[in-house]
Amino acid sequence: MQLVFSDAQYWEDFLPLTFTRPVAEMRCGILTFSERWQKMLENTEISYFTEAYLQQKFREPEKKESLFLVTNFLPTQSVIQQIKELQQGEALVYEDELIAARINMKDFSLHQIEKMTDIKEELVFFKKPTDLFTYNNKAIDFDFELLTQGKTSQELSSTNGFLGDKKDLFIEEGAAVEFSTLNTKTGKIYIGKNAEVMEGCNLRGPIALCEESKFNLGAKIYGATTVGPHSKVGGEVSNIIIFGYSNKGHDGFVGNSVIGEWCNLGADTNSSNLKNNYGHVKLWNYRTKAFEDTGLQFAGLIMGDHSKTAINTQLNTGTVIGVASNIFKEGFPPNLIENFSWGGFKDDERFKLDKAYEVAEKVMARRKVPLTDDDKAIFKHIFDTY
Repeated sequence: MQLVFSDAQYWEDFLPLTFTRPVAEMRCGILTFSERWQKMLENTEISYFTEAYLQQKFREPEKKESLFLVTNFLPTQSVIQQIKELQQGEALVYEDELIAARINMKDFSLHQIEKMTDIKEELVFFKKPTDLFTYNNKAIDFDFELLTQGKTSQELSSTNGFLGDKKDLFIEEGAAVEFSTLNTKTGKIYIGKNAEVMEGCNLRGPIALCEESKFNLGAKIYGATTVGPHSKVGGEVSNIIIFGYSNKGHDGFVGNSVIGEWCNLGADTNSSNLKNNYGHVKLWNYRTKAFEDTGLQFAGLIMGDHSKTAINTQLNTGTVIGVASNIFKEGFPPNLIENFSWGGFKDDERFKLDKAYEVAEKVMARRKVPLTDDDKAIFKHIFDTY
């Protein structure tokens, strides 16, 4: 049966991370929401119910019987079973929001639903960008069990120091970990296929280092941290998520942050995650077009895809960076950096669209990923609209 991953009302709340993707393609824990649901439901026939300009790249649903699913939560085993057992015209509701329904996309309408069942259990629900790092420890635990059940970890090399219980460490085939320290007393550590932890790294779980990614020499990694596939991280990080294909390869600190794909943080880029007055951090909200109180004392950086910082860049607590922005001027840039900014400051000129294509093409080619016409169309829509 076709799985239809719905953005429901959440797409705008996750901007700028969702400018270039549906909600289902965000990463938290070890997997993306899409990957997690495909594995749980043992179904790879997927499509997306998302913004019109994203549908060319992210396949629209076929007009047939489907399981319609809001993806941005962690289910319990009983909720997974309830979803699997849904019959045509039945739906599950959580806190007055529909999260799953068995319907026919040929005549998409909630009027098809004849029976709604309320879920009474408490679920981990992700409703805004800061939730991704706030609940990342729970997502890593969830995915660790999902991915490692019935499997055997590779042995940890004797060159390493280790604290904790070995059952909380899993090293996939082809991964290399040498002359480092790993501590699972504070959370699980997952090292993905062909990933590398270089010499002198200090890892304090929960941590997920995904496929083909690297912790560079001497990196200091505090949990709960996720580094998506084909990425490099050096220096010091604490409780961050990198979706994938991005680099923070050098010294400098980033904490309590989410970084999209195809980003690069220049050497000694530092992002504050705590205000001098220890007050709550405010972040830009694209829906309300205002800075909103997160209720968090620690919140650093939210960075959209294809954005970059120069060496020695300093970012204020609670900075939001759009898509394809370039931050390179002296001093602290503002807390909101617009899409396609050329410099990073208010009223700076815009990064020319043809140059943005050119740079993205070069960056992606290094990972043998093409910049497609669909990618360019998404860039153009963002450039023209936001």
